[in-house]
Amino acid sequence: MITFSPLSGGAASTVNPPLAYLLQVDEVRILLDCGSPDWNLESPSSSSSDTQEPWQSYCTALKNFAKTVDLVLLSHGDLSHSGLYAYARAHWGLSAPAYCTLPVQSLLKISTLEEIETLRAEEDVGDVEPTENEEGSTPRPSTKHKWIATPLEVTNAFEALIPLRYSQPTHLQGKCQGLTITAFAAGHTLGGAIWKIRSPSSGTIIYAVDFNHTRERHLDGTVLLRSTSGADFGVFEPLARPDLLITDADRALVIGSRRKERDATFLDVITTTLNNRHSVLLPSDASTRLLEVLTLLDQHWAFSKLRYPICLVSRTSHEMLTSVRSMMEWLGGTISKEDLGVRENGRGAQGRRRDDIDEEQALGAFALRFKHLELFSSPRALLDRYSSKEPKVLIAVPLSLSSGFSRQIFSEFALIPENIVLLTSRAPQGTLSDRLFDFWSSQQSDSDKWEKGKVGKVVKLNGSMKLKMNAKIPLQGLELEEFQRKEKLAKDRKAAQQATLAREQRMLEADEEDSESDDDSDDQDSDGDTNNDRGMSVDGATAANTGTFAEPGAGGAKISSRSIGAIGDSTEWAFEADDTAKQISYDIYLKGNVSRTTSFFKTTSGTTPRFRMFPFVERKKRIDEFGEIVDVGMWLRKGKLLEEEAEEEDARETKKRKLDEEPKTEVAETPCKYVSSEQDVQTNCQLLFIDMEGLNDGRAMKTIVPQVNPRKMIIVKASEAAANALIQSCGSIRSMTKDIYAPKDGTDVQIGQHTNSFSISLSDELLATVTMSTVEDSEVGFVSGRVTAHVSSSIPVLEPLAPDSGDLIKGVSEPTSSQGVGALPKSTLIGDLKLTALKSRLAKQGISAEFVGEGILVCGVGSSSNDDSASSDDAVAVRKTTGGQVIIEGTASQVYYSVRKEIYALHAIVGA
Repeated sequence: MITFSPLSGGAASTVNPPLAYLLQVDEVRILLDCGSPDWNLESPSSSSSDTQEPWQSYCTALKNFAKTVDLVLLSHGDLSHSGLYAYARAHWGLSAPAYCTLPVQSLLKISTLEEIETLRAEEDVGDVEPTENEEGSTPRPSTKHKWIATPLEVTNAFEALIPLRYSQPTHLQGKCQGLTITAFAAGHTLGGAIWKIRSPSSGTIIYAVDFNHTRERHLDGTVLLRSTSGADFGVFEPLARPDLLITDADRALVIGSRRKERDATFLDVITTTLNNRHSVLLPSDASTRLLEVLTLLDQHWAFSKLRYPICLVSRTSHEMLTSVRSMMEWLGGTISKEDLGVRENGRGAQGRRRDDIDEEQALGAFALRFKHLELFSSPRALLDRYSSKEPKVLIAVPLSLSSGFSRQIFSEFALIPENIVLLTSRAPQGTLSDRLFDFWSSQQSDSDKWEKGKVGKVVKLNGSMKLKMNAKIPLQGLELEEFQRKEKLAKDRKAAQQATLAREQRMLEADEEDSESDDDSDDQDSDGDTNNDRGMSVDGATAANTGTFAEPGAGGAKISSRSIGAIGDSTEWAFEADDTAKQISYDIYLKGNVSRTTSFFKTTSGTTPRFRMFPFVERKKRIDEFGEIVDVGMWLRKGKLLEEEAEEEDARETKKRKLDEEPKTEVAETPCKYVSSEQDVQTNCQLLFIDMEGLNDGRAMKTIVPQVNPRKMIIVKASEAAANALIQSCGSIRSMTKDIYAPKDGTDVQIGQHTNSFSISLSDELLATVTMSTVEDSEVGFVSGRVTAHVSSSIPVLEPLAPDSGDLIKGVSEPTSSQGVGALPKSTLIGDLKLTALKSRLAKQGISAEFVGEGILVCGVGSSSNDDSASSDDAVAVRKTTGGQVIIEGTASQVYYSVRKEIYALHAIVGA
């Protein structure tokens, strides 16, 4: 049972929508692509605050299904195919294993980082998730919320991807056990994949969207269509005749122009504009189709020896080129031959700087040097190098002109007459690039329309347009002072809170120490180590350690300020030697009334007053029978300190490792604010569109799909007219399937039917009688028996029939006497006959075979078999019907029996 649900990019969709499809094979849910929309649309619906954004329903549906997905397959490394994967993985629970090719993993990370850095540098993207409604059933969406990941989330998400190579079968485990996935080259983008999903119960499923059979400068065409012999092309055998084909029909109504004419016009317009001392603006994506444009310009600059600069304005341009240069084995087209020639010529090169050679080898490529290309991280850096009046080629991202550097450059670039904006790809509907394309298309005559195979002409932009410009600017003046004041108040408040907490902690610790001190004093008093009267004076030896001391007598005593200053304030203490001591104030804290005390010794004159000179408590260690008492609390505190130090060390190492892994080190930025304004831009420049998307046109689609000849087909990413055109074209072919579906977004398509499966055990006696035949990777056989249940097992057992017992399977009649009891039923052929394989086997037998008409193989014409010479009367025709039936037509001859024998050899023969 197969269920297919387009979340976005179904039939009757807009231009270049985000692609995301939910494919359920039995109990396994597979997410095919996870594209992101353009977040800054300029359509009228996006200007209303009460209307949801066009991509709101798609994001909500993906969020609801993310946690139920068991497998993710990403086909291309651009935003429309996989740009939302990082956010869905970080916030929506899309934790299923995800597979892609190695270039897709690298280029997709670069494209996503470029997008999120651009958006975060211009507006507040709203990192807080939309709140839920009161019932809590569905989220209450915010029309201004954008699901933009952070750089760390992007890095973590794409490092978790599992990269595969082309034609590498991968057998899945876990819940997906039994499925086998294989990636094949799709063309169009570096590392782009056609996915083949093999299920033991549902057959073969091919997911092929946005592929290109034409060879380009940096890529080979898709393997879906290969050259078989000479100029003949045929479908790659592992991808032929799938049970289900999922493909797009976006360009089914488009007739592509000739590549030679298209490239010539592209280069002539650029060269003419530069020679007239004006500039060219090329909006482009950040990684995928940009490589084809750079390769074409670099080859033209080298051939024509032009001196004009080619400027690429992108945040991630250096990372993109470094990454691509490390994956030369994935490149193809003419660039691979160029790389080989440069390497061979470079072996004998003399006089080249060693530093240049080392740098090129470190980057890993010779053909992708792009000597005439200059990289800039911002428009400001570009203006610092070149003025706006100097002729140059400006390549700026993004393609849609909806935000970022390309939009900023366009607002000033369009003011200068004779400058030209050159569009090379269609952008999503509702963007500035799409508005420019619609204007250009409306100015073309019916005979010069681009979808009719024509290149088109340059048009003049005369008028003005309002552009909404977003920016992040630093605070100045009163705003900066107000911000700093609030920051200072917040810091002071935080410092005060920390000081209060620290003071309370110190007070608690002081109370604990006082409590411990009182306990120690009580212990010492009870042991007789100290006198109960704390005011008892100390002897001369002890007093000598603290300062000048004189025995009190009739003349009194005095402690000099010099001696006491080492302990307290420099205050002079005076004592009068009379019977009544005056109340003395001390500069240190003493407990109780300690101005006077009685002595233990008696004199003739009565009690001699003795005064406390300094509060001193002698602390002694508490011991037990085995020595000093172990302070358990001290050891616990020490252990806690050691654990905290270890945790801090681990945290520092983790933080250092994350900082090393991050592509850029985050620095503290100045206080900024987000501003938005509308500018009236006077458009005086010229405009031209040249199709360089690298996709199949309608003629190629209508040729390739019938050759693939799927049993069932689903059409996605197409307008309603384009989908109907492809369905009508396939319907006119007799051998083509009629089970073609074109579901819209949110519509489910069910293929197959639910079946009930039961577990049964085969007895050893039955297995001994089964004859197995090999078909593909499995062995099959025919069994006939009786189902019995045993008390000792919950699983029923299939046992062989006893010929003499008369046991028969329900629904099967008893054999007649002519057949006999053990008569073998009629045979059944199992397998899928491929006429190309039959042709190869017949050639080894000396029987020629050629294809004529629609899938008809004619065998035995002009060949000899054994000693008899074959004539046209011995010719045998082999063809297959839509239902898979094989029909052999011909006279009974040696050729006929030889062909039939080879057909039998390509099948597994079992009893039925």
